[in-house]
Amino acid sequence: MNNLFANIPAQLPGEIFEDLINHNGFRIERIFSHGQSSPADHWYDQPESEWVVVLTGQGVIEFEDGSQVTLNVGDHLNIPAHQKHRVASTAANETTIWLAVFYQTRGNQRHPTDVTL
Repeated sequence: MNNLFANIPAQLPGEIFEDLINHNGFRIERIFSHGQSSPADHWYDQPESEWVVVLTGQGVIEFEDGSQVTLNVGDHLNIPAHQKHRVASTAANETTIWLAVFYQTRGNQRHPTDVTL
């Protein structure tokens, strides 16, 4: 058995991405951040949809149109495939632990909680 809050690194010179499950187009990833953000000119443009939740800390997701969503502990967000986004900021005073679920969608079907900006 594993624990999502186990083996948290004491120092984070950069974000750490850890696949927990990766099978047939479905992936669950644990991410550690501590004050990091995406480079100003970098946008994620992923072929799969992403559902993300903040387990500890705080994160701010920015979208290509300049809008932002702040995620606190327990907040979650669904980002459709190819919706360009970046991490604008994460908590500087504590480790932010994210859980991200990446999944394939058929055609242009959208999940009811997709962000539309």
